[in-house]
Parts: sequence; C-alpha cells; structure tokens
Amino acid sequence: MSKKTLYVLGILLTILIGTYFYWKLCCGGDACCGDAAAKEQMVDTDSSNDVSSKTTNKAATHNPFVFNDSNGDFSFSSDDNFNFDTSGYTILRPVSASVNEGIDELQLYLNANENKSVDITGLFKGEEDNNSAFPNLGMARANAVKNYFISKGIPSSRMNLFGKLDESLVPDGKVLSGPVNFAIDTGTDASVADEKAELEALRERIQANPLVLHFGNAETSINLTAEQRQKIADITRYLDKTDGGKALVTGHTDNTGSREGNVNISQKRAEFAKNYLVSNGITEAKIEAVGKGPDEPVASNATEDGRAMNRRTVVTVN
Repeated sequence: MSKKTLYVLGILLTILIGTYFYWKLCCGGDACCGDAAAKEQMVDTDSSNDVSSKTTNKAATHNPFVFNDSNGDFSFSSDDNFNFDTSGYTILRPVSASVNEGIDELQLYLNANENKSVDITGLFKGEEDNNSAFPNLGMARANAVKNYFISKGIPSSRMNLFGKLDESLVPDGKVLSGPVNFAIDTGTDASVADEKAELEALRERIQANPLVLHFGNAETSINLTAEQRQKIADITRYLDKTDGGKALVTGHTDNTGSREGNVNISQKRAEFAKNYLVSNGITEAKIEAVGKGPDEPVASNATEDGRAMNRRTVVTVN
C-alpha cells in the first residue's frame, strides 16, 4: 500500500474518531447539542408546569357527618355527608344510609334530652353565586338540611341555622362534599327565657318593618336586596321556632284598571311570592297568601311614584 493511500486512510480515521467522540460526549447519543439544549429547556419547563399543577390542583374536601356532645354521651361519625352542587342549595340525592342512621340516632337523643338542640352551619365559598333568598349560600344549605331533618321527625324548633364563609372548600368536579357542620347545643333555663324574649322582639320587628316586594305593571319577578334577604332569614327563624307561626303574604296593586282585575293580579303576585318562599325551603303550610287589589294604598294613586309604591307584596308574620 502506497504512502499516499495510508495518508488518506489516516485522515478518514481521524475524522471518524472525532465525529464519534463529539456525538458521544457532547450530545449524549440522542440528538445534536442544539436540540439537546432545547430538549433540556423543555423538560425544565414541563417540570415547572408539573409543580404548578400540583400546587393549584388541591385535593377535594370531604367533610364528614359528625356529632359530638361534649356535655353528654352522644357521638356519631360518618365519612358521608350532605352534598351540594357548587352555587347550589338543594341537597343531592340519594342521601347515604349512614347519614340517615346518624339522623335517627340524633332524633332519639334529642327526644331524651329536651334541653338539647342542633346547630347546623352551612359553608360556602365567596366565588359561588347565591341565587337563594337567604343572605348567603351557607344559610340556604343549612335550611335545606333542616328541612331534611324535619322530614326525618326532628322539629324545626330544635335546630339553629348559621352560614359561614369557608374559602378552604375544594369541589370534586362541580360537587361540594359535606359543606355543612353540626354541633350539639345544651340549653339552660336562662337561655330558653332569652330565646323566648328574642323571638318576641323578632316578631315585633318583622311586623313593624315587614318584607316589601315592589312590582312594575304586569311584573312578577323577584330581585332581592341584601336587606330583604336578611328579612327572609328572620322570618324563617321566627317560623321555625314559634308554634303556630305563620307568614302572611298580601298582594296589593294601584287603582289602574278594574277592581276585579286588580284583585286577581294582587292574588297572583301573592301566590308568586309564596311559591318563591316555598322554593327556598319555607314550609308551604306556614304561609298564607291573599290579594287585596287596590283597597289598601300606602300612597296617592294620582302620581306614578305613588302608584309604584302601591304595587307591592308585603310579607309579615302573625
């Protein structure tokens, strides 16, 4: 073999050896260095996204159904509870057998302890939409649970309702699992007397400043202010705690048109307000609705402002 041939082979061998070590050491055998660097950057970005995802995707909360009387001998616990849709205040069915078992045991305990009552605290998040008649979704959820307890034989007079903001709630999809807490309250003779006085004061306050809903001509929709929502909560509490308590819903109109037609309109508005209250968990049997047409104006029908004031539905208590 000639020297020239050996020289060419040496050059080729050197090129091959250099290419091999460049590929092995610089690129790790996967791709060129530029692509490897891009890949490394992509991996770092994905890792960052994974960390962010793990941080924001918190585990859904599942509050248990728990009763524990620290002043007695009653306790019950279940991993199940009442569930609600986000921004909802209707209990999702079916209710688990273990929750129903706990309610049955609670009823027996309350029957044996007349000085005991149940505190029901509904929880809600600030970002939820409150489409109920109550001041907040927590109160609406507590009221829904109260009505379920009533259906199981526990009287409303033995329950106290509360609403509480809880931003730690995390839904499971669109469902909040157990956004409600419970406690056993032990009453005393003094607290019973205090509650009686509070209910009498509440009745007087509602009668002096009833819930008034105004309607335009042929209008039957209801949009509540914060003050009106609180009045509904007060009315609900009075009805829950008072034997024979009634909500009186009276519809009124201005004097435009015939008296007979206005009486019919006022009755429809009273019935609409009643149905609205029933849809929000107030027992239908505790509500009376009547239409009085133009017979009891509160302002002059000679002006539009006066007629607007007369088109109203008033909700008070007996």
